[in-house]
Amino acid sequence: MQKLAQGQISKMKTELQSPVQYYLAMGTQRLAMNPLIGRELLLAYTSEIHCIHCGRATKKSFAQGYCYPCMTSLAQCDSCIMSPEKCHYAAGTCREPNWAQIHCMVDHIVYLSNASGLKVGLTRATQVPTRWIDQGAVQAIPMLRVRTRHLAGLAEVLFKAEVSDRTNWRKMLKNEVEDLDLPAERARLLQQLEARWRALDPDQTGAVQPLEDAPVSIDYPVSQYPATVSSFNLDKNPEARGRLLGIKGQYLIFDTGVINLRKYTGYQLAIYAAD
Repeated sequence: MQKLAQGQISKMKTELQSPVQYYLAMGTQRLAMNPLIGRELLLAYTSEIHCIHCGRATKKSFAQGYCYPCMTSLAQCDSCIMSPEKCHYAAGTCREPNWAQIHCMVDHIVYLSNASGLKVGLTRATQVPTRWIDQGAVQAIPMLRVRTRHLAGLAEVLFKAEVSDRTNWRKMLKNEVEDLDLPAERARLLQQLEARWRALDPDQTGAVQPLEDAPVSIDYPVSQYPATVSSFNLDKNPEARGRLLGIKGQYLIFDTGVINLRKYTGYQLAIYAAD
């Protein structure tokens, strides 16, 4: 087989086209993934992992790419990243206030998406539509623009009482998804919970604003969806091999199984293709 690239990987970069274009960063190399669909590939883990923040070698990756010391000290690995409603910046206990100013004290979008059914989520405004692609959504629509990540988390909690905040990744990969009327769902939820989300900005400073943006449809480069889903685990078996059927979210879909490349951020991989 021909070696295409080797290096430390990070999550695939994407471009919203029809279909989505995928690129895998491997060290200093950038590998276009769409042209590989239909080819026999081998992904080989070289047994090396390096922290994506400090670069030190680590036997185990934490929080998708960090060594243990960085995981326990960096603001980007704190529990409030996964649960923004728990933000403790105002209490003066943020791990990295300067980092928070850049990443948390900025506009965020609370949105509805459809990857395996109706879902509510949030992301930095600058991460639209990247966040939607990464989760494998086929439809998405902005609902609120809010001034901080903390406010976005509080708003998401309100809507989670009515809508799931989880994606069923197996249904997403099998494409068991029905089209939804996202503008109607947005209107329903905004009206139903209007008093509660408006109460997040009691002085009406514009910190929480409803949106009327059009929905976005996302098409993925998949030639065939699997009937059943089984995952490769590079920690147990250092090789994943098969014919690449497509890419959705951060998953490569082979005829032999699927692999979530984001899970292996910081791992050293080599990719080979059949001649």
